[in-house]
Amino acid sequence: MQFSLNKATLLLLRLPFSFFLMPIFILTLSQSGSIDRLHTLITFLVIHLLVYPASNGYNSFVDRDEGPIGGLEKPPVPTRQLFYLTLIMDIISTGLSFLFVTPIFSMAVFIYIMASRAYSSRLVRLKKYPIIGFLTVVVFQGAFTFFMCYVGINFSEFEFSRQHIWILFACSFQIAGAYPLTQIYQHKEDLADGVTTLSYKLGYTGTFIFTALMFALCNIFYYLYFKEIGKLNQFFILQLFFLPIVSYFGYWFVKVLRNKNEANFTNTMRMNTIASICMNVCFTVLCFIAFTT
Repeated sequence: MQFSLNKATLLLLRLPFSFFLMPIFILTLSQSGSIDRLHTLITFLVIHLLVYPASNGYNSFVDRDEGPIGGLEKPPVPTRQLFYLTLIMDIISTGLSFLFVTPIFSMAVFIYIMASRAYSSRLVRLKKYPIIGFLTVVVFQGAFTFFMCYVGINFSEFEFSRQHIWILFACSFQIAGAYPLTQIYQHKEDLADGVTTLSYKLGYTGTFIFTALMFALCNIFYYLYFKEIGKLNQFFILQLFFLPIVSYFGYWFVKVLRNKNEANFTNTMRMNTIASICMNVCFTVLCFIAFTT
């Protein structure tokens, strides 16, 4: 029996979009102790080539977007094949995690998948609630992802020490700053689908102000973390890479104040790209420092 993936299915997995979610993994790697290379590789592959794409695909299958979505300006119509593929990918990701990493990591992957399904599913549909939907994304793509990556990379239990509490908050506030901006161009489409996003509730100006506040809190928690571990030099390195992000954010905010039409898909993706490149490079630099000193 021959099986082939159609083009729509492959596109809706949005594999390149995993790049935007990669900073938390690289950050975790940079702050890990004695890592296991095989577990690190499997952890990366499971999260970025299975869990995230399956989550993207399932969300696309349920939403059936006709307008732009993250990474795709003109999404194709999803088919049943996409649904079954995401289910298979979820099963493979939990199985690989259990067999080749640890049961704790496998359980974390399973919980993440369930949260992602609850967020999108028409039966639960957490995304239609502005606060609950926002908190679901912030917790699971932020603190929980750091935890999940840590137990996978380090092949060990996670200690909820003060320094780890600080970095968990930093990760969640980082997502809290980024997420509302990803919703800013699709207020009408979301409302038509029965979804009231936090960005819609805040409005265009409110979304930018809220994002600035979240990133300020994120930066405070990064400071507390790096101070706690005695590596403030890494905090100052982080500030250098924040500069391009803050600069474009301010530039875009001014454009939106002058013309609300600037809160569009193109500018949103440009903001995401700049932020992701800066954070990925920054945390890679921290990895280099950690593994060469």
